[in-house]
Amino acid sequence: MAEEIVILITAGSPDEAATIARTLVDEHLAACVNIIPGVSSFFFWEGRTQEAMEALMICKSRMPLMDAFIARVRTLHTYTVPEIIALPVAAGLPSYLAWVKDATKG
Repeated sequence: MAEEIVILITAGSPDEAATIARTLVDEHLAACVNIIPGVSSFFFWEGRTQEAMEALMICKSRMPLMDAFIARVRTLHTYTVPEIIALPVAAGLPSYLAWVKDATKG
């Protein structure tokens, strides 16, 4: 299995997502971040089911950077408990995976 990962993060607005995305790429914690605005989210929080419009970030990074990645997102994110989950990449285009590795060397 590759060390590359896909990290999902939701944010309260496309602007907040863009700020986080730009920082992660500028600091080489992510090779690429896609932002999908207008995600309708339903979640259990503060004792009840809630609904919110959010922006979803799809980040490409590497597992060795995960601790630093989480720490940086926590400094930028407005949520008390932001969604930050990593999914392993089982396989991919070798040249793309090499680019992710190169772009996140910093």
